[in-house]
Amino acid sequence: MDSTNIGKGTIRKRIFIMCVALGVAAWAMAQVTDRQVPRPVEDVNRVTDLTLDSLNKAASARPVSGSSRVGNNPVLFLVGNSTMRTGTLGNGNNGQWGWGYFAHLYFDPQRISVENHALGGTSSRTFYRRLWPDVLKGIRQGDWVIIELGHNDNGPYDSGRARASIPGTGTDSLVVTIKETGEREVVYSYGEYMRRFIRDVRSRGAHPILCSLTPRNSWGSDGAIERKTETFTRWQKEVCAEENVPFIDLEGTTARKFERFGAAKVNYHFYLDKIHSSEFGARLNARSAAEAISACPGLGLADYLTPPDTWYPAYPTADDGKPTVYFCGDSTMQNEDIPDNPESMWGWANPAITSALFLHDKKTKEPLVHVVNAAKAGRSARTYLEEGRWEQVYNSLRPGDYVVIQFGHNDMGDIAAGKARADIAGIADSSHVYRLQSDFSYKVVYTYGWYLRKFIGDAREKGAIPIICSMTPRNEWPNNAIERRPGSAATWAGEVAEQMGVPFVDIHNLTADYLDKHCHAKTPEASKEKAGAYYQHDHTHTSLEGARLNAKMFATGLRQTDCPLKELLKK
Repeated sequence: MDSTNIGKGTIRKRIFIMCVALGVAAWAMAQVTDRQVPRPVEDVNRVTDLTLDSLNKAASARPVSGSSRVGNNPVLFLVGNSTMRTGTLGNGNNGQWGWGYFAHLYFDPQRISVENHALGGTSSRTFYRRLWPDVLKGIRQGDWVIIELGHNDNGPYDSGRARASIPGTGTDSLVVTIKETGEREVVYSYGEYMRRFIRDVRSRGAHPILCSLTPRNSWGSDGAIERKTETFTRWQKEVCAEENVPFIDLEGTTARKFERFGAAKVNYHFYLDKIHSSEFGARLNARSAAEAISACPGLGLADYLTPPDTWYPAYPTADDGKPTVYFCGDSTMQNEDIPDNPESMWGWANPAITSALFLHDKKTKEPLVHVVNAAKAGRSARTYLEEGRWEQVYNSLRPGDYVVIQFGHNDMGDIAAGKARADIAGIADSSHVYRLQSDFSYKVVYTYGWYLRKFIGDAREKGAIPIICSMTPRNEWPNNAIERRPGSAATWAGEVAEQMGVPFVDIHNLTADYLDKHCHAKTPEASKEKAGAYYQHDHTHTSLEGARLNAKMFATGLRQTDCPLKELLKK
């Protein structure tokens, strides 16, 4: 029938009936909601995340989906929030890092590429609505998708950041109108969002994986890291069982490490708050993710990992019951060390020198300790850590070993420019985010004392005994006495050793005392020339004779401590 032939009364009646019907439906939905849909998870963390403040900015910062693909190789897509990619840019400019930035380090780049599509502040709900369609476009058959969302599935359903999902894995849904924008949206349960991610990934012929959340720096009364075993972890496992999807336990893997570390060490795995990781924490979570993937039965993604034995580089160790002494430092500990070359610069921790300090077995004629010179020229305490050199020592340590730590010559100067290797002066427990001029990346730098305390704590954690040494003196003679450097690393090392209750060997003053006594002449120039026999090419680096002198002073100073290593020194 032509609508023009319908009377006005009839039209008004139909409109009235439709309005009544819609009203009844809305009322019915509201009643069902009140009875069945639980309250959202409370935002107890009160952490203001960098949320979707600018989708254009987020789009420019995150990769184009699938753009990293090499030939027909698969891509591993990472889907998550700020614990995977902190903030919008994810570049550590506030000292926080997400583990997705470092995940590629554990995969073979010749066989698979890793794309981090996470964005700070997103929940399962907001990621699925706003970002997921673009990510899905690049996913192909044979790809892998790790989904780690849940930290932000809290707060109001319909106001503020309006990102909460309905708790649990049920089929409940809720129609909300966002108060600030008037936008209407259907909200699903956390489990339903996970199911939708899974279905979408499988529709592309790819492999979905659910990943538990990163643990917070939150400890229970039992001394264990608090876990979300009764909420998100349980819901993820329920969906994984229902959908036959692999589950990787990142939360449990990292939490167990945290519990072994203790609260003091765990603190610096976070930055600014108890949720967001520092670079230390992000790297640890990335490794934990790789370990969890490797431990997941039948998970084909594990085939693309680099060999697990390369994740923990270590020095070869002898299983003969003898302790090993590791020397960690700079060029004054290890240098060119070329035998039969009178022009060579030498470090005093060369095994040919230090092995001679220790007692030998009467039968085998071998020293009663093993010596590993792990020092490296040009390094500060900061760069020794940043380059992974300390990690190699840490991974090698066994109970009863010793670690001799001596830094200072390279810990002064530029922090962000030039060689960018200096620490913040002093021994306070402080740090600052710097932008490096070399590549414009961001780095959190700590004080000289902080780095020494970390080394000490790590050594003790492994059952080893740390020994702190002051830096060697320079061949400078102001006022015709060899230069002493109070108020610098030369004295800070001793302050840290006293603070931490560890043996301290004051090579700086012991060697200076020797040179003052044996090289003093009528003028500063003459004194410097006489002491030059102990130095090579400049005022810092030593000749073989100077290296032997410093090693001798180490032994002298060690005998003055209560360190049990002194009992293995030659008399």
